[in-house]
Amino acid sequence: MAVPARHTSKQKKRSRRGHIKLSVPAMHYDATTGEYRLSHRVSPKGYYKGRQVVNSNDNGNN
Repeated sequence: MAVPARHTSKQKKRSRRGHIKLSVPAMHYDATTGEYRLSHRVSPKGYYKGRQVVNSNDNGNN
């Protein structure tokens, strides 16, 4: 069984784990609907780039 020869210091351990973190989603204000939405996604009201691409009364069940 492999056993480390030396104790890993806090600095070495933390620098190795420095890139492991949560990222904040890119939220933008949509002036058409007045809501915030994710980038490159359709707004909850069905708008994308200022025009309606999904009907608001469409519930997704076909």
